[in-house]
Amino acid sequence: MPQNNYEYFLLMPFLIIGTGIVLSVLIEIFTKKGKEILPWFSILMFSGAAFFSIQTIDQNFVLFGGMIEVGAKPAIFNFIFNLGAALVVLASIDYIKKFGSFYGEYYILVQSSLLGMMVMAGSRDILMIFMGLELMSICFYVLAGINRKKSSANEASMKYFLLGSFATGFIVYGIALIYGATGSTSIQNLTENFPAYSTNIIFILGLALFLIGFSFKIAAVPFHMWVPDVYQGSATTITGLMSTSGKAAAFSVLLIIFSTAIGFNSQNIFSPYFAVIALLSMFLGSIVAIAQTNMKRMLAYSSIAHAGYMAIGLAAGNLYSIAGIIFYLAAYTFMNIGAFTIISIVEGENDSRTDLNSFSGLNSKNPILAAAMALFMFALAGIPPLAGFFGKYYVFVAAIKSGLTWLAIAGVLASVISIYFYIRVVVLMYFKEPEENFSIQVPSFSLTAVVICALFIIVFGILPDTLMNLIVLALH
Repeated sequence: MPQNNYEYFLLMPFLIIGTGIVLSVLIEIFTKKGKEILPWFSILMFSGAAFFSIQTIDQNFVLFGGMIEVGAKPAIFNFIFNLGAALVVLASIDYIKKFGSFYGEYYILVQSSLLGMMVMAGSRDILMIFMGLELMSICFYVLAGINRKKSSANEASMKYFLLGSFATGFIVYGIALIYGATGSTSIQNLTENFPAYSTNIIFILGLALFLIGFSFKIAAVPFHMWVPDVYQGSATTITGLMSTSGKAAAFSVLLIIFSTAIGFNSQNIFSPYFAVIALLSMFLGSIVAIAQTNMKRMLAYSSIAHAGYMAIGLAAGNLYSIAGIIFYLAAYTFMNIGAFTIISIVEGENDSRTDLNSFSGLNSKNPILAAAMALFMFALAGIPPLAGFFGKYYVFVAAIKSGLTWLAIAGVLASVISIYFYIRVVVLMYFKEPEENFSIQVPSFSLTAVVICALFIIVFGILPDTLMNLIVLALH
């Protein structure tokens, strides 16, 4: 248990979100105005948790008998999760009114999924990772189908549930084998004894199954088949949350497991595995995205490609690559949430106006939205001096330092291919006449979320060291 009040202070982000969920349930039960109160209450909670997380980045304690880590690396991840969730809630206020999925539990589920992510990122025990994963995943299964009047949302929810449960089976079986081989689920124990355990075939098989389960969660090839359908069918704002904070949570677990190996300078035995899924994800995601006519499906394949770029950092397996992945995840969170928020603004009834042609001539209808979307597309393509460029840069440099120059070159080639489908959106918005005659109502809250995302991308692009120094501080 925490020994003093200061350690309780370090637990504050968890306490804020946990208490907030209970209060949100009470607000929903006892007041008729829950729908008006909950979004702002959620944003207040997330902002508070993000603020406290950033305050504790230079501290590091393991609490509750070695179960939860606070400060340092988990603090950086908590900051990314909470900021991402706050922006998604801001974008959701008008979106769920527009689609009639105006349920109070929407915000409670977002809060609960966030608590699951925070538990995953702070876990120092494999069973804690599993508890956090299930809390996040169950909320996502429900949120994917929150527009329950739409058959495509129900289909997305069902596919995500079935395939997600299948992947969870790999993870549980992997945990069982790891426990069987080591007699412990403590990550501290794995770290200290990794060289000895790495000669045990049962342990390696368990770790491989664990990694395969999380390869599904990060949407890496060949475990990516669920992504396009789920992203297209889910509520657009929720797709933004799943593709950013959800992906960051899965990567946080891979980094925890990974740090156990490289912490004692053991050989990175899974480097070939990550190199292969990085290569496949980058090229399949980039090439198949070119053929997409739907914006959400295009960004789904883009998400697969970005998982590949980040997996290069896992293949590199050094301290620099871990910092690079965290920077990339932070930048990607703002790029993708911004892009999906704009799609949610343009989107019409029954999934209409989500195809590429709906964005034709967007500049003539709303120059601000067009400029912001162009910025997000350029950032996702990795064009300097935006945050997306530095995310790729740090990961590629880490690969070169680890002797994986060929993988870095492959990453650059995949990035060049991806420029085509990102720039195509910009060309449609600025150089094509509108194909559909519709007016766009731009809600002020959604626009605020878009502007905040754009500002972060520009600031992290022009001053990447501001974020990188924080990450390096958290890792040491």
